[in-house]
Amino acid sequence: MINGMANESNLPMLTSLIAGGIAGITVDMTLFPLDTLKTRLQSPCGFFKSGGFHHLYKGVGTAAIGSIPSASVFFCTYDTIKKMFSKHVDPVYLPVIHMVAACAGETGSCLIKVPIEVVKQRQQAALDKLSPLLICRRAIEAEGYLGLYRGFITTVLREIPFVLIQFPMWEWLKAQWYYAKKKNLGVIEVAVCGSVSGGIAAAVTTPLDVAKTRIMLAEKNIYSQVDFTRFQTAAVLLSIYKERGIQGLFAGFIPRTLWITLGGAVFFGAYQTAVDFCSNLDVLR
Repeated sequence: MINGMANESNLPMLTSLIAGGIAGITVDMTLFPLDTLKTRLQSPCGFFKSGGFHHLYKGVGTAAIGSIPSASVFFCTYDTIKKMFSKHVDPVYLPVIHMVAACAGETGSCLIKVPIEVVKQRQQAALDKLSPLLICRRAIEAEGYLGLYRGFITTVLREIPFVLIQFPMWEWLKAQWYYAKKKNLGVIEVAVCGSVSGGIAAAVTTPLDVAKTRIMLAEKNIYSQVDFTRFQTAAVLLSIYKERGIQGLFAGFIPRTLWITLGGAVFFGAYQTAVDFCSNLDVLR
């Protein structure tokens, strides 16, 4: 059995919550500037009008508030579904269980992640310093509470193909490395596999990330060709293509891919370290 993430299906729920939260906030805090650069490159106002290279940690407090609960919900859902079904299916179907668990985890996580992302991205792309409460109030006044869930469908549409690419590739890379090495993989090696698979998945899903950013940043009814405030992902992608071509659809490609490639190593490393620590605490067993 490949070491590292192999025993996740037996983890207590509390361990999944704690380890997921630690992993989430670790990767968000260490690589936040790359996320800011990506958001500004994708902004309809342009990179420099959205802040350029200045104040790259703008919105980091908002991200910190949301990263722990969203990552905790993901891993709690993911590990629970794996625990429920892994023992009752043939091992050949385990990748399907992993994909279903990951999709369910991401969808649940988005219920927390999207409002945080809306506020954070508007802070990142604004020249003025805007408080989270002010952004929330403006969104609610303009569109009601659904304004805080602007881009929810697009975010889910981005995350599902992301995990469907990442997890099978991650499992395949681990298996190939295991067969070549002829012994169990360590935490760092498993993290490298997650880093590579995450980077590739990030690159492929960049257009959906651009659409999500445009929808979340758009003010109500300021676009004449397409209403970016409505959940019409295809229309938004078409509008971006007409405006800037393929280059527009892949805006922020380099920082997004680099961010998630590095983040994969940090995330899986922090998660496994937290799991190992929690497993040694009698109260969490």
